[in-house]
Amino acid sequence: MPEALSVGLPGVFLSAVVAVAAMALGAHYGAPVMLFALLLGMALNFLSQDGKAAPGIDLTARQVLRLGVALLGLRITVSQVAALGWAPVLMVLVSVALTIAVGMLLARLMGFRLFFGLLTGGAVAICGASAALALSAAMPAHPLKERATLFTVIGVSTLSTLAMLLYPMLTHALGMAPVQAGFFIGGTIHDVAQVVGAGYSLSHEAGDAATLVKLMRVAMLLPVIALAAALARRHQPSDGGGEPGATRPPLLPWFAVAFAVLVLLNSTGWLPDAVVRAGQAASQFFLVAAMAAIGMKTHLREIVSVGWKPVALMVLETVFLAVLFWGLLWLR
Repeated sequence: MPEALSVGLPGVFLSAVVAVAAMALGAHYGAPVMLFALLLGMALNFLSQDGKAAPGIDLTARQVLRLGVALLGLRITVSQVAALGWAPVLMVLVSVALTIAVGMLLARLMGFRLFFGLLTGGAVAICGASAALALSAAMPAHPLKERATLFTVIGVSTLSTLAMLLYPMLTHALGMAPVQAGFFIGGTIHDVAQVVGAGYSLSHEAGDAATLVKLMRVAMLLPVIALAAALARRHQPSDGGGEPGATRPPLLPWFAVAFAVLVLLNSTGWLPDAVVRAGQAASQFFLVAAMAAIGMKTHLREIVSVGWKPVALMVLETVFLAVLFWGLLWLR
């Protein structure tokens, strides 16, 4: 067994136990699993200071996180994207790009770093907590990065849950047809689970449309990770906020390459269904464990002290995405 893994085993095991507990609570209460993982991890914050658990907690928050992101590629196939047709694909491309751009612009206007706007905008535009974790993994080291990631996960999970409750009623109020309502829900709600819940609460037709549009948004994770990596390479050498001795990030992180390879493999149909399902389940578990580990490394007072501006930023990004996608549907 490699020395790094043997030293980190207690912390990795601890993170896995917390992940199992979070997934059980999420299934029982029907609430976002990432939030449970975060809260349970923060309750065990003192363990990250322990000499035995600390290396494994750090390993889970970094490397297990990247592995979970790579396995997200098993959720998507090229045929699923092609089945949407050109109009929904174009709407997704425009809405994701503009939401991230607006997030970065608003972040700068509010006095935040560019990367915080990319992190929150990407989480809102793509796939919620999973996108926040993936983008965080591609960004340069910074003393406030984990705090920003935690806040983004809390914010996007809360807003996604509210959207799951409100957006189906909104589609009724706007008189949307089932497919149109599914496009709106799939194009605007942040997390995949909430998209599925909201879509199928309307009808099977709306649920299918919502799921396909959402998968297209998930596919946007790869180019946005590449953007984060490119910005990291540009800013790392001159940005004094990085950790001492930090090396320049690669042009494209290994987990982004693995993500793309798995999408292509999954598209061929060569992988057995059991392998695909196992990979999808492993991806979910690894991401939840990583979220628990990040929670263990963070103090509650760091989250409480963020102030109102980050909250306003994420709310504005969410409202912008909803209005923009409704406008694109109307033009269609």
